[in-house]
Amino acid sequence: MESRVRKAEKLVERNMKGNDASHDASHVWRVRDLALSLAREEGLASNPDSMEIVELAALLHDIGDYKYLRDPSEEKIVENFLEDEGLEESKKMRILNIIKKMGFKDEIAGLANAEFSPEFGVVQDADRLDAIGAIGIARCFTFGGSRNRVLHDPAIKPRSDVSKEQYMKKEEQTTVNHFHEKLLKLKDLMKTEAGQRRAEKRHKFMEEFLMEFYEEWDGKA
Repeated sequence: MESRVRKAEKLVERNMKGNDASHDASHVWRVRDLALSLAREEGLASNPDSMEIVELAALLHDIGDYKYLRDPSEEKIVENFLEDEGLEESKKMRILNIIKKMGFKDEIAGLANAEFSPEFGVVQDADRLDAIGAIGIARCFTFGGSRNRVLHDPAIKPRSDVSKEQYMKKEEQTTVNHFHEKLLKLKDLMKTEAGQRRAEKRHKFMEEFLMEFYEEWDGKA
């Protein structure tokens, strides 16, 4: 298992080195550490198979992300890696299922499962925790800057009901609107009690940041 994890880490470094800092290897290491920590809090530590599924899914979850896809063949990198590692079919499918269904775009499209495994819950929550709070703010502006997105425009209002297609295109949207369209919603979408506990503080920090941001934007602070 340790050898497999080291190989997965090398795969991450190799395939994500061209990404901006919002979705780089450091993001993956944080998600892996958070997922394992949440898994321990949720009582999964006694099951080595569960912990391996959690760690591998967390490590591999952003390889082949549609936002950074350079070649269609990249969509098969994770599946090929698990095949080459000789992972038993059931474990492989559980890892791939977590990765495939953990995205926010699928949740707003109504494709998220009402029933989910404990492993899915901790990996998705870990990824979402890294999208909020101080780190989430830093990542949001890093990504927006990488796409030359407008910082803020009071004339462009956040969309209240975003379809999967609109979310993926992000046409005419500002970086600050992303807080309202996604990041501030994540606290209430946490799947585990451990994730919910951690999300509270991070969510509050974002609310305070936005209050200060708007006051400074309007020249009131």
